[in-house]
Amino acid sequence: CDCKMTDVYDFTELTVLSFVRAGLTVTPLCYPQRGWNGRQECLTHLFYGMNCMNKDHGCAHICRETPKGGVACECRPGFELAKNQRDCSLTCNYGNGGCQHMCDDTDVGPVCGCHQKYALHSDSKTCIETCAVNNGGCDRTCKDTATGVRCSCPVGFTLQPDGKTCKDIDECQEAFNNGGCDHFCKNTVGSFECSCQKGHKLLTDERTCQDIDECSFERTCDHTCVNYPGSFDCVCQEGYTLYGLTHCGDIDECSINNGSCEHSCVNTQGGYECLCPPGQKLHWNKKDCTKAVKCLPNGKPAPRAQLSCDKRGGVEVCSLSCPSNALFLADSENSYTLSCGVPVQPGKAPQKRNATAALLTYTLPPPIKQKARFKIKDAKCHLRPRNKEKHRETSKPSLQGGPLPCTDDCQVTFVNLKCDSSKKRRRGRKSPSKEVSHITAEFEMEMKEASDSCNVECVRERMKQRLQSAMRTLRKSINKQQFYIQFSGTEYDVAQKPALHVEQCSTGQVLRDGKCVSCGVGTYYSGDHDQCVVCPPGTYQDTMGQLSCEPCPSTEGQGIAGAQNVSQCGGQCPAGQYSSDGFRPCNPCPLGSFQPEPGRVLCFSCGGGLMTKYEASVAFRDCEAKVHCAPGHHYNSSNHRCIRCPASTYQSEFGQNYCITCPGNTTTDFDGATNVSHCKNQVCGGELGDFTGFIESPNYPGDYPSNVDCIWTINPPHKRRILIVVPEIFLPIEDECGDVLVMRKSALPTSITTYETCQTYERPIAFTSRSRKLWIQFKSNEGNSGKGFQVPYVTYDEDYQQLIEDIVRDGRLYASENHQEILKDKKLIKALFDVLAHPQNYFRYTAQESKDMFPRSFIKLLRSKVTRFLRPYK
Repeated sequence: CDCKMTDVYDFTELTVLSFVRAGLTVTPLCYPQRGWNGRQECLTHLFYGMNCMNKDHGCAHICRETPKGGVACECRPGFELAKNQRDCSLTCNYGNGGCQHMCDDTDVGPVCGCHQKYALHSDSKTCIETCAVNNGGCDRTCKDTATGVRCSCPVGFTLQPDGKTCKDIDECQEAFNNGGCDHFCKNTVGSFECSCQKGHKLLTDERTCQDIDECSFERTCDHTCVNYPGSFDCVCQEGYTLYGLTHCGDIDECSINNGSCEHSCVNTQGGYECLCPPGQKLHWNKKDCTKAVKCLPNGKPAPRAQLSCDKRGGVEVCSLSCPSNALFLADSENSYTLSCGVPVQPGKAPQKRNATAALLTYTLPPPIKQKARFKIKDAKCHLRPRNKEKHRETSKPSLQGGPLPCTDDCQVTFVNLKCDSSKKRRRGRKSPSKEVSHITAEFEMEMKEASDSCNVECVRERMKQRLQSAMRTLRKSINKQQFYIQFSGTEYDVAQKPALHVEQCSTGQVLRDGKCVSCGVGTYYSGDHDQCVVCPPGTYQDTMGQLSCEPCPSTEGQGIAGAQNVSQCGGQCPAGQYSSDGFRPCNPCPLGSFQPEPGRVLCFSCGGGLMTKYEASVAFRDCEAKVHCAPGHHYNSSNHRCIRCPASTYQSEFGQNYCITCPGNTTTDFDGATNVSHCKNQVCGGELGDFTGFIESPNYPGDYPSNVDCIWTINPPHKRRILIVVPEIFLPIEDECGDVLVMRKSALPTSITTYETCQTYERPIAFTSRSRKLWIQFKSNEGNSGKGFQVPYVTYDEDYQQLIEDIVRDGRLYASENHQEILKDKKLIKALFDVLAHPQNYFRYTAQESKDMFPRSFIKLLRSKVTRFLRPYK
C-alpha cells in the first residue's frame, strides 16, 4: 500500500522480537492518522503471516485467516465492520439497534425513535409513556416530566406504591380524629360527611353538632315546651294531660273515681267541681259535703276584705285590706284584675269556725251589691308598693261621708277590681297621647241581722246608703290617687304616674337572670322587699304571682313553711283516716272502706259486700275483690267481674274499679285501652293558605287513628304553582297498603297523580305539583297505625317553574345528609318558602345570615341554578 512515513507507527523491539520468534516476517503496517480518507484496500490485511490463533489479531467479533497468510476481521449478523477493519458497529438489524420502538441506521450508528404520543427516554433508546396515552396509566391526575409521567391524586386520596393508583382516604378513622366531626362520621369516595345524633343539627362549618331547640318552632306543644339536649318534652297545665306526644286535653276528673267527690261531680275545662245536695254545703277540701249548722256563740268569723276611708289633711284616703282569699292576675302590661274575699251565696253567710274548728254558716238576707267605674287621669294601671313616708297608716280609719258610721258589722266581704289603661290624644293638639286608666269595681257587703227595731228591709236600706256613701268617698280618693290596697302588711297604689320610674317587672314578679319570673307556688310577692317570700307555717299559696298567702283551714297554725296547697297545711287526717272536719284527732277507715286522700270527712265503701284486708286502707286495690282486674279493665262490684273499658276510656293500672275518660275530644280505636296514648284525636290537621301551609295526619305526631278519611284541597291563586316537601312519612306497609296518602288533580281516580305512597320514608323529597291545584286524601284502615306525616307546601310564581323543577329534580339535593336535614328543619324550610312565595323577601336576608343558615354545598347548588336561570347566556 502506498503509505506516507508520517503514517507509520514504529514497532518497539519487543513487538518485532515477538514476531521473529514466531517465525513471521515483519512487514510494516500503515495506520492512518485520525480523519484520513485513504483507500480502503490499504487496511485490507492486518498482518501477513499472522493467524487467528494469535490473540493480538484485534478482531472485535470474528477472525478469519486469509489465503495469502494473513487474517481478516468479520462481524456477527446485525453488525457491520468498522472502518478500522477490526471493530463491529451495531445496526438496526440486531435487536432493533437497542431501540424500544423504531430504529434508523445512520453514519453514527442506530438512532432510536418512538411511536406517536410516546417520548424518547434520556437513554436514547427507551420509549416512555406520556399523559396522552391512557392518562399515563394514572388513576387521576397525570403530568409529563423528563423521566416520564408523574401521577398525583386529588384531596381525599393518597397515591399507592405503584405510583399510579389513587386510594380513598378514610378520614373517619381514629387517626384523623373522626374527621373532626362532633358525632358521626361517614366516609365517602374522596371525602366524608359529618352527621349528628337525633335531636341535633349540623352547623354550617359541617363539623359541629348543635342541639335543636324544638321549643323555638311553632306549634311544637299545645301548652309548655321544655327543651333539653337531643329532644324535648311537652308539659300540660294543671287539669290537662298529654296525648299524641305534644297535645294537651282536659282531664275528666269525674271519671276518676267520681273526682273523689262525696256526691255529684261536674267536669270543667282544666278542672272540676264537686256539688252537694240541698241543705248541705261544700267542705273546705272542696270534695266532701257537710250539713249547715247554727254557729256557736264563740264562733270566730273568717278574715274578710275591708274597705276603710278617712280624711287626712282634708283629703279623702281609702284603703282596701285583703287578709285572705285574694287573687291577683296581671292580664297584660296595661291591665290587671284583683279580687278579695269570697262572694256571699244567696241565703248563706261566709264560713266561720268556732273554737273547736267546726265549719258553720249563718242564714242571712242577700248581700248588698254595688258596681262602680272610676277614672284616673295621667296614670297607668300598675300595682306598686306605696311610699310609706308620704302616706302613713292611721291606727283606726273610719268611713266618712255617710249618714251612719260604719263599724265591723258592715265590712266589705268581697270586691273585684279590674284596671285597664289606654292612651288618649287631646283634640286639636299635637301633644303626646296621655295615659288614662279606668277601674271597674264590684263590691259586696254583708248585712247585719235584722232586729225588732229594724227589720230586713230597714237593714238593707241602711247598709245600701252606707255603701253608696262609701263609693262617693272612694271616687274622691281615686280621683286624687289616694286609694291603695293592702296585702300581707304592704300597701300598693292601684295606678302609677308615667313620670315615675316604672319597674322592669309586673307586680308579683321578680327579675332573675334578666327575665321576669312570677313568684312560684308556696311563696308570695312582697312589695316592701321586692322579692318572693316563702309562705309562713299555717298558710299556703297554690297560685303563682300572688301578693299574699292564704290561711290554712286549721286554727292550729301547723304545717310546713312554703306550703303549696291546702293538703300541706298541718293537722289534717292522713290518707286512710277521717274525722268530722278532716283534722286531727282522726279515725281509721273501717274494714270494707278506703280513703286515698288526706283531710277527708268520710271513707269510700268497697261496695258489693267486699271487705278490706285491714283498717285504714288507702285504695280500692286494698279491697278483697273476687278477681284482680288487669289494665284495660275495671272491677264491677255488682257482679264481681272485670269489665273491659269501653271505647274512649282507658285504665293503665291493675285492680281499679273505674276507667278514665280520654282527654279532650279524643277517642280510642278499640275497647280495653291500657294507656292514654291510645286516645287519639280524629280531626284532620293542617292550615291551608294561599302562599304557604301544611297538612298533617290526625293526632300528629302521635299515631293516627284507624278508619280515618281526610281530604284537603289546595287551590293556589292565579298564575301560581305548588311546591310540596315531604320531610318524612310513617305509614306501615305490613297491612298491604291499607293506609294511603295520595295527591292528584281531583277526586277522580283517573286524574293526574302527583304523589302516592303507602310506605314509610325517612328520606325527604320535594316535588312540584303536576296540576295547578291539588286534591289530597289520606285513608287508614283498621290495621296497623303509625306516626303519619306533616307535609308543608308553598305556592310560587309560575314564571319560576323551570328553575324550581331543576332544583327539586337534582339528585344532589338529596344525596347529602346535610341537605336532607335542611328539608326536615322547620325553620329553614320556613325561610326557603318565605322567599319562594315572595321573592322580594330574599333581600331581608344578608349574605352572612344565609351562610349561617345553610351549608356551603347547598348555597353553591342553588346559586349555580339561579344564576343559570337568570343569566342563561353568560
